[in-house]
Amino acid sequence: MKIQSLFLTAALPLTLTLAACSGGSNPDVSARQDVMKDWKDAMGVMGGMAEAPDTFDLAKFQENAQFLAESANKPWTHFNDQNQLGGATEAVWSNPDEFKAEAENFQQVTAELNTAAQNATTLDEILPALKPVGDGCQSCHEDFKKPND
Repeated sequence: MKIQSLFLTAALPLTLTLAACSGGSNPDVSARQDVMKDWKDAMGVMGGMAEAPDTFDLAKFQENAQFLAESANKPWTHFNDQNQLGGATEAVWSNPDEFKAEAENFQQVTAELNTAAQNATTLDEILPALKPVGDGCQSCHEDFKKPND
């Protein structure tokens, strides 16, 4: 019982500190950033396999490609309040047609990657569909994401 009390006493300040570091973001900003962080992680797994083909694991690649395709439509509804930029630039709201086109492109190329991955038996069969996904991320980030400092 005393150990549990000590743990709770020590854990509470740490939890509060971590919560303060998160900045208390707007729920929409947090939701879209969380999805995009997960995308980055998935792309890291697949990109790592592309760079080191001896690490290729078809099932893991398929899982990550499926995740991207299934979540490709998720963050866009969280760009409602132009006063809550997060990591976005004002261009998201000042150029909504181009932003929408980037989102639609991402959904298309991730669906194509998923189809390629689910029907492939080798990495070489998938690689042509991976590059457009990375290009789509980069293209959108050029205009609609603030540079990292």
